[in-house]
Amino acid sequence: MVNTNTRKAAIIGCGFVGSASAFALMQSGLFSELVLLDSDRDKAEGEALDISHGIPFARPVEIHAGDYDDIADAEMIIVTAGASQKPGETRLDLVKKNVAIFGRIIPEIAKRGFGGILLVVANPVDVLTYTAAKLSGLPENRVFGSGTVLDTARLKYILGKHLGVDSRSVHAFILGEHGDSEIVAWSSANVSGVPLGDFCEMRGHHDHETSMRNIAESVKNSAYEIIEKKKATYYGIAMSVRRICEAVILDQKSILPVSHIQHGAFGIEGLSLSMPAIVGKDGIESDVPISLNTEEADALKKSADALKAVIDEL
Repeated sequence: MVNTNTRKAAIIGCGFVGSASAFALMQSGLFSELVLLDSDRDKAEGEALDISHGIPFARPVEIHAGDYDDIADAEMIIVTAGASQKPGETRLDLVKKNVAIFGRIIPEIAKRGFGGILLVVANPVDVLTYTAAKLSGLPENRVFGSGTVLDTARLKYILGKHLGVDSRSVHAFILGEHGDSEIVAWSSANVSGVPLGDFCEMRGHHDHETSMRNIAESVKNSAYEIIEKKKATYYGIAMSVRRICEAVILDQKSILPVSHIQHGAFGIEGLSLSMPAIVGKDGIESDVPISLNTEEADALKKSADALKAVIDEL
């Protein structure tokens, strides 16, 4: 296994998400070298050049296009490569297409003795995280997906606006699939330790059921709304990538709802979905137990079953 350079990261896939992530990481100061890979080498070189021209306004970092040999010693490889869903195409069609793409990418990483962290961002992230874990041969703690980190940020943002408080003071999670079957863990949500229901009443909000339903729908439909208006989403996920990289590179031991393979929590086994985990320099350090009420636990299990059905189809 190749020794890693803790100040080096690679991004595979230079579409909207990959290039926005590279831009966010350039500004972060976390890395001294960023390598961009894309099936279109010119695209990778163009993005590297464009982002590099802003370095005088940030901190020194070398950004360049490369190939698989150039990234074997990276501390983190971030995979954003994947096809986008075309009109009339089913979700399963897209899954099959992107699993095939991962079937070409992940073995190239594995055969070079990569020993760092593999972060999956391409969608459907849960199925592709599972695929990457199985194809890479890396320890499970070193392969995980961005999962519902962005969904959770959207929830905190919307709740913060609803309650008129700093969204960073809102503590709540979206769990399960990064997709239509995701669930809000309302029963454990709080604002700086104050149970969410109590805080809502303090701020003059009393129709909890309606508000919870509307907010959950708003979070779930956020991506659809953005795609309808501007054809793609990329800034929010780029900031999520930066946040996850920060937790790893600075060994922050942050609790984040990343997608990773489950082993028994709430009866879920052998598939990847988002649950809170401590994330640090070794990847996932441990799962964090979370209390769910019966309704939430049932919804989480249904989310897992929906994902398992997709994996079984493959």
